[in-house]
This record gives sequence, structure tokens and C-alpha cells, in this order.
Amino acid sequence: MSAQSSTGVSEFLAFTMGQEEYGLDIIKVQEIRGYEAVTRLANTPDYFKGVINLRGVIVPVIDMRIKLGLGTPTYDQFTIVIVLSIRGNTIGMVVDSVSDVTTLSPEQIRPAPEMGSAVDAGYLIGLGTLDQRMLILVDIERLMSSDDIGLVHKLAA
Repeated sequence: MSAQSSTGVSEFLAFTMGQEEYGLDIIKVQEIRGYEAVTRLANTPDYFKGVINLRGVIVPVIDMRIKLGLGTPTYDQFTIVIVLSIRGNTIGMVVDSVSDVTTLSPEQIRPAPEMGSAVDAGYLIGLGTLDQRMLILVDIERLMSSDDIGLVHKLAA
């Protein structure tokens, strides 16, 4: 689920999309970069922005706002690409901004609410609470579906 130290605390990279703040396991993060022009590829889903060359490695870039249906993204100097290492694959994830690394104890992580079958919330770990902040904690491996990983494998071939 998340990287836990011997004290039981977990570290999450906090990022925003729209008005909401999310968190993902810091262990999955390879690096954080500013958004740069991507090379578009034909016949890919609309959330698949294209690829970038990252020190000789071709990295597919997915816009999470489009993938999750969170409105039309804008790309500016604050737009960030979080480079992830998932199941041996390097994937770029476009988000609006990154704020910090947040440490949460097990008591600060609440279970994800039941939303019924109408909403696929299988990628939610829970909700992290820290003072007045609430982070939507995501399991990035589940969020990047097998179709996304399959697309990455296809591009790498």
C-alpha cells in the first residue's frame, strides 16, 4: 500500500488537481519535473499526452485530470510532471502542482468512503487528515490501469 517506516508512519507526495489535494506513495516517485512539450502519438486515448525523452529513456505522459474526468487542464509554468516507477515501467503523470511530502501516521489515515457501484473508487487508499488538510490518498498502481501499462509496454517495444 505505502512505504512505512519502523514507526508505522507513511510518506506521501502531495499534489493538486483542480481544487482537490491528492497523495501518492513517495516510494513510487522517481522525480518531479516541470511540464514540457511532448511528442504526440497517433491513435492513443485523449488522456495520453505523448512521450518525452528523459535522459535517453522514452517516457509516456498521462494527464490525470483528463483520465479522471476532472475538467479541461491548462498547461502553465506551475504544471508538473511526476515521473513514476510502476511495475518496472517509467510513466509521467501530469498534475496541476506539487506541494510537499506529507508524513501520516496510521491514525491520520481514514478508510475511503463507500460510494456504491456507480463510482469506481478501487484506486483509493483512504483519506489522510493533517490539521485542516485532507489528502485523497491514491494507489497509483491501481489508478494506472492495466490498459495504461499495456500502452506503455506497446510504446516501449
